[in-house]
Amino acid sequence: MGSPSEYNGSDREGFEKSGSEQNGDAGVGRRDVIRRAAALGLISFPATGFLAACASSGGGGEGKAKAGKKTAQNPLAVNETTQMEFVLFDGGFGKEYAEDAVKIYEKSFPRAKVKFSATQKIQSTLQPRFNQGTPPDLIDNSGAEQMDMGVLVGKDQLADLTPLLDAPSYDDPKRRVRDTLRPGIVEMGQFDGAPVWIMYYAYTVYGVWYSQKALDSLDATYPQTWDEMLAVCAKAKKKGMAGWTYAGKYPYYLPFSLYPMIGKVGGREVLDAIDNLEPNAWRHPAVKACFDAYYELYQKGYVLRGTPGLDHIQSQTAWAEGKALFLPNGSWVENESANVIPQDFDLAVSAPTGIDSSDKMPFGTVWASGGEPFIVPAKATNTAGAMEQLRIMLGEASSKNFTSKVKSLTAYNGGTDGITLTPGLKSGVAALDKAGSNVVNPRLQDWYVQLQKEKIGVSGLGEMMAGRITPAEAIKKIQEFADATAKDTSIKHYKHQ
Repeated sequence: MGSPSEYNGSDREGFEKSGSEQNGDAGVGRRDVIRRAAALGLISFPATGFLAACASSGGGGEGKAKAGKKTAQNPLAVNETTQMEFVLFDGGFGKEYAEDAVKIYEKSFPRAKVKFSATQKIQSTLQPRFNQGTPPDLIDNSGAEQMDMGVLVGKDQLADLTPLLDAPSYDDPKRRVRDTLRPGIVEMGQFDGAPVWIMYYAYTVYGVWYSQKALDSLDATYPQTWDEMLAVCAKAKKKGMAGWTYAGKYPYYLPFSLYPMIGKVGGREVLDAIDNLEPNAWRHPAVKACFDAYYELYQKGYVLRGTPGLDHIQSQTAWAEGKALFLPNGSWVENESANVIPQDFDLAVSAPTGIDSSDKMPFGTVWASGGEPFIVPAKATNTAGAMEQLRIMLGEASSKNFTSKVKSLTAYNGGTDGITLTPGLKSGVAALDKAGSNVVNPRLQDWYVQLQKEKIGVSGLGEMMAGRITPAEAIKKIQEFADATAKDTSIKHYKHQ
């Protein structure tokens, strides 16, 4: 999902299908109580003891690496001779940034071999290893075959990353890792309480992407109301350019601009109700207004012809070639489409257009959140090594390296000083500045992957934007899908705290 998880931050190649399972149910057991108490500071463990406790969560613990010597340079007590295995999702961000961080790890622990690999087949490659109790130590769980986070958390298959967050940061021992992260990153890694199961490494700005040059050629500014949006699309159509295109084969890209629009129109509580699977959440007037608005793009012929048959790469290419003006996407698009975006494209992103002045939140309300989810399996052999690799990646040097190479921000709160920002990245930073506190973060794509991708995306929004069902029919179907998910006792459910 880099794209979308892929979504989460870098959808990149191969975000097309969902190999996700649905979330398995799990109660709150003794281990959960101990973990939460530890994270809240109610129980204290020696550093090595806590790591061992995390490592053994989920059962097993056989073959665990012995703890190394804890020092100022090795605060997580990494065993200096134990191999660390790192599997990366090979998507829009590429693998060079991770390989560079691995070199730093190997320099710190010259006797420890790192087994590094990259693949787009995360689930089909790694799920069998989880089942066998032999997972890698560190995984970038992203892409089309992202393993369902809810299932992994619900089945107690992930290590709690609290030791990493409470460790000294890579650059300043007086600051903990958690103190160096962007707002919301730690909370995103939580599902139902204090433990932090996921470290989202990239920081993605979702919204409507366009060429400022193309917009200027229409003598237009980015539209703030829907009437203005329709007027801009009408201008584009007269010049032979469609107003919009999107990944028609994978219409779960549409929420990248649609969800924050719903939040803008109806307020954060509408998105929270949707995430919480509340009855009738999708029947809120703000949802209807936004669905009707998007459907109007189809009705007026403002969507690029053939869009329902395009994948994410094809739609991005058509957009980069000037066949369409607007594209809903995440900030990975600048890197993923670098080979087709013209030099003078002047890439820009904006928060979604609203309906009118009655919207509950101001123009500029944007969806921005952690992307590129990294996890450490509970049964991994070298959990301390995996967390140390993440500690390195969350340092300033690795963060700057990532930003310079892939044109995206990281979870590290900084890392742009001294870097010449690319047009898209510069526009993304400006969008965050404009949003201020008006940043929303829908969790549906993290909590209920199958519902988000296959039901809401493909069966609901995809069918509506192809003109095969009306907005009212789409809302009815989506609400039924959400209700079924809420009633399914085999699925672990989550709610905003």
